[in-house]
Amino acid sequence: MAQPKFKGIIAYPITPFHPVEGGIDVEMLSQSIEKLVGDGVHAIAPLGSTGESAYLSDDEWDCAAEASIKQVAKRVPVVVGISDLTTRNAIRRAKFAEKQGADAVMVLPISYWKLSEQEIFDHYAVIGKAVGIPIMVYNNPATSGIDMSPQLIARMVQDIDSVTMVKESTGDIQRMHKLHQLSDGAIPFYNGSNPLALEAFVAGAVGWCTAAPNVIANLTVELYESVVAGDLDRARTVFYRQLPVLEFILKGGLPTTIKAGLQLAGLDVGVPRAPLAPLSTEGRETLKKLVKQALQA
Repeated sequence: MAQPKFKGIIAYPITPFHPVEGGIDVEMLSQSIEKLVGDGVHAIAPLGSTGESAYLSDDEWDCAAEASIKQVAKRVPVVVGISDLTTRNAIRRAKFAEKQGADAVMVLPISYWKLSEQEIFDHYAVIGKAVGIPIMVYNNPATSGIDMSPQLIARMVQDIDSVTMVKESTGDIQRMHKLHQLSDGAIPFYNGSNPLALEAFVAGAVGWCTAAPNVIANLTVELYESVVAGDLDRARTVFYRQLPVLEFILKGGLPTTIKAGLQLAGLDVGVPRAPLAPLSTEGRETLKKLVKQALQA
């Protein structure tokens, strides 16, 4: 299996909306992505949970995907989040992302009816046949309602040529170990659980998919660099400095807390789309304090 193209800190940008018109604010989206690239992240992953993908129309989704890929301009890899109730529209989105220049797609299956393992397998297989770029399997039962076993994921990587990497977001480090065991270490896996970042890297994760760089980019990058350098003492110190921020943004909801954090940093990206609500005044003060403590420690 080829070496993974995506390594290190894979940052999730937000999706900003016009306060009056209500559609995608492309200018602010571009600014927020430029901030992430400038802060040294290793890849950009638009249209994930942080990007409020579930709340976008198809036209808005297309707009955000195109604008994100254009702004990155091949300076770092781009992996576009793909999730939809239907396989047909997931294929449409994957093909659109590929046409715009995405380097890979990250597919999160979601369901109204409970899906069998074969139905999940077929979902990925059909998408894989429709595009010529790699697919990252995204397991996040908290948002999708689907929990894929390590055995199913390993089977998909083995039997579907375009499925080449896995993002695991259950918060169960044993699943990462199991994936490693099932594939003899051949499956590149990526951590999607912020509080597990250090443990996941030690367990062999090649990347960390996270919204945290929007507010503490230097600490996330320093954590990865410390692990790569084999300096685990430094990695522990850097991780525990940022852990309170990681826990807060996860508990408060990523679109809500990250948009508030960017506003506190001077980038007015607006508020989440209803029914999500803006972060409370008390929450903003807490976030401001935690970020300040992390950066100054």
